[in-house]
Formats: sequence, C-alpha cells, structure tokens
Amino acid sequence: MTNLLLLTAYLAPLALLVTVYILRWQRREARASAALQQSVKSGLTDPPSLHPVIDPDKCIGAGGCTRACPEGALGIIKGKAQLVNPTVCIGHGACAAACPVEAIKLVFGTERRGIDIPQVKPNFETGVAGIYIAGELGGMGLIRNAAEQGRQAIASLARHRAPPEQLDVVIVGAGPAGISATLAAMEQKLRFITIEQEESLGGCVYHYPRNKIVATHPVTLALVGKVKLGEVSKESLLAFWEGVIGKAQVPIQFGERLEKIAKLERGFTVKTAKAVHQTRSILLAIGRRGSPNRLGVPGEELPKVVYRLTDPAQYQGQRVLVVGGGNSAIEAALAVAAEPGAHVTLSYRKQAFDRVTETNRAKLQKAQDAGRLTLALRTQVRQITPDQVSLDGDDGPLLIDNDTVIVCAGGVLPTPMLKELGIAVETKYGTA
Repeated sequence: MTNLLLLTAYLAPLALLVTVYILRWQRREARASAALQQSVKSGLTDPPSLHPVIDPDKCIGAGGCTRACPEGALGIIKGKAQLVNPTVCIGHGACAAACPVEAIKLVFGTERRGIDIPQVKPNFETGVAGIYIAGELGGMGLIRNAAEQGRQAIASLARHRAPPEQLDVVIVGAGPAGISATLAAMEQKLRFITIEQEESLGGCVYHYPRNKIVATHPVTLALVGKVKLGEVSKESLLAFWEGVIGKAQVPIQFGERLEKIAKLERGFTVKTAKAVHQTRSILLAIGRRGSPNRLGVPGEELPKVVYRLTDPAQYQGQRVLVVGGGNSAIEAALAVAAEPGAHVTLSYRKQAFDRVTETNRAKLQKAQDAGRLTLALRTQVRQITPDQVSLDGDDGPLLIDNDTVIVCAGGVLPTPMLKELGIAVETKYGTA
C-alpha cells in the first residue's frame, strides 16, 4: 500500500503536467485553425512575396517555426505547421532557420498566383551588364536584406569606375536598399546621384499605417556601422532613417521620377522628370508597387488629389473621397474618418469588398453607424472639380461636395520597363 501511495504521489503531478500541456496545445491549434479559416473567409490567402512552404511528411510539429515568426503567420494544425495568416508574412526566413528537421523551404508565388522576379547574379547584377537590382523589386522586402543587398551591389559595381564624362552609378529609390546603397557609394567615393520619385524617404515603410509596429533585425550600414532596432513603430523607423540621412548628409534628389533608361555603347542615359544623366551603372532599388494607378478622369491633376495617405490629421474637418476596395483603401478611409470633423465617402467599383479582414469590415460598419463614413459601392469617379467630385453609379450620377481625393487603387508594376531593357523576368509559381 505504501508503494502504491508513493507511485500515486509521483504520477499525479506528471499527469497534471501532461493534461496542462495537452490543453495548451489544443488551444494553440484552435487559434491557428480559427486564423486559417478567417484568412480563407476574407480571401487573404496569397502571401505578398517570399514565404515558407512546409513539407508535411518531414514536419514533426515541434512548433519552433511558429515561435520564431513575430508576425504570427504560422500555426500548428493537426500536429503540422501551416501558413495560417499568409498576407502578414514578410519572408525573413526565421521559421526555416528554426525548423530542426529542415521541413521548410522559402518560395515565391503560389500555384494560383505567380510573382514576377527579375533574374540577377549573386552580385545583384542583371543579365544586362551595368544594371543592378536590390531590395523589394528583387523579391526581398525585408529591411535587413534590402539594406544588405544595396550595400553589396555598390561594392560590386565600384570595382569598375566610369570615365570622367559619366557618373559611376545612378541609384533609383530611397527605401532601405537605396539609402544603404547611397551610404556605400559615399564611402566608396563614387560619383553618383540618388533619385526618388516621392517627396519623402522610407520606401514601403513610409506607406504603412500610422503607429504600425515594424519588426527589424540588426543591419550594417556603410558610414554608420551595425544598427540594432528590434520592434519599432513606423514613425520611429522613419525618424531613424531621417537621422542617418541628416548626420551623414546623404544627397537624395526627391521628387525626381525615373522616366526612361536608354543603352549607350558604354553605359546608359537615365531620363528623369527633371534632368538627363549619363552613367556607367544603374542600381534599381525601387519597390514592387511601381507608379500609382491613375483614374484617367478630368480634374485628376488638381493638387487636392493624392495617391496615398500620409498623415490623417491633416484632413480634420474635411470632406474626403477615398477610391479603392482593398485593405489599404479601407484603412485610409477609417483613419481619416476618425479625425475630428472629417467625413469620408469610400467609392468602390464593385458591389462588395474582396480580400478584406473581418477586423476592417467591423470597423467600417462602426464608422458607418456613427455617420462618419458613407459607402458608395458600384461607383466610379467621372470628374473632379476644386469643390466637388462626380461619380457614376448604378442609380445614375452622384455629385458630392469634396475637399480631398485619396486614390488607393494599386500601382503599375515596373516589369514592362525591365523587359524593355532586356532584363530577364521569371514568373514563379511556388518555387525558390
């Protein structure tokens, strides 16, 4: 009897631990299943770029990949890892590194949705000698990777200097890759210019929602050294980049949009909206969003028309029209509608919103109920005037008073420009 009591005393805590472990595991699986179902319901099933694919035959469900993913893109379902929240994946690959059985590989695109990726050599030079690609355009949107690619691309092209009548390099873009490349060009004492079509820096980070938390990893910058940021807000990260530019006196020509690249016998002519530059090399450090889609309607050239939301506070007390049907359009509309005295009309050409999170749907309904936002579904902009906007809808024309128009209708990818230059572009459907 004494031995039985002792055995029970030892086994009872063990049984309790096992029970707690099983319950926690079941709760985690339930959360992962709910996240996957929500992604499918919202139509948010396509990863934006580089993402993990899990081999179920190799996966042992250890969970290291889920713990290594700060974005919460992965979960364990039925003992196997799955991509449960695909659209938040940013492709840093921490999950693959954390997998003890090498069951994860990183790929571009899916079987249903291909992604165009320009072909580059290990030194980031394309098949067209003298043209390099770094950062998001090449499929690497992660800040650390983009910055490192920009630095390495400059190190490669700096081995061959241009004749006196040419620049060594024209750097196109002032996101993480472009800023890093510019610092490297300064360190290498190259003759260069950096152009940015926007009036601000930061690349895709600049267009994140206000106060969005950005997970970054240590990055090494020329003239600056190794920088550790961790998880910071969008504003803090942009302030960091602005500090780097100010301290190093980085020369960036803002508001200068690339229009055309022409090959010379040796080098290139780069035509922008403001000048023509002769250069030996070009580094394309631009994003995959490309130039914003335009509406193509009368009045679109008015200064009150913008193509992305920067600071919602500037629209206090205004009548704002937001055009678009994706999460970016809805988030812009909600952000402006939350400002004192602002009223937003959200125009979308379809009957319902596709690929929108349930959270945004709920916020949209709440803003409507509060009278701060009006939906104008199945409408398209016909004309913009200084004080009004005319919409075409199923019920006929609609004229609304208006102070600002924010167009969130996606962008024109730079793929045609790359192909015109002779740069090979491969459409990847779930391949590395």
